[in-house]
Amino acid sequence: MAKLSTDELLDAFKELTLLELSDFVKKFEETFEVTAAAPVAVAAAGAPAAGAAPAEEEKDEFDVVLEAAGDKKIQVIKVVREVVSGLGLKEAKDLVESAPKPLLEGVAKEAAEAAKTKLEEAGAKVSLK
Repeated sequence: MAKLSTDELLDAFKELTLLELSDFVKKFEETFEVTAAAPVAVAAAGAPAAGAAPAEEEKDEFDVVLEAAGDKKIQVIKVVREVVSGLGLKEAKDLVESAPKPLLEGVAKEAAEAAKTKLEEAGAKVSLK
């Protein structure tokens, strides 16, 4: 196999859907016995220790996490496709069935609350982090 440059790899990743990329990351982590989330956890743990930010500072970015689909899974799948752009029916179904899963990451408070409201109206259990 020919060796790919970093730019060629990035171009290939840009063509993947979010679910395909997520599957790739899982397989990469399993193959090389690493965790992609480790640096994020260290950075988050290090921030309060630095004391630069007050403890009561309001968050401006939220993650919308689907905890459970509930009884109306088909309605939830439809709303997930509406909330998460670019998902096909199969990707949305897989995402809903693999709950708990983050649907949106780093979105504004208003967008996160709107998505949460839509998903809860469809019967899903959702949390904001």
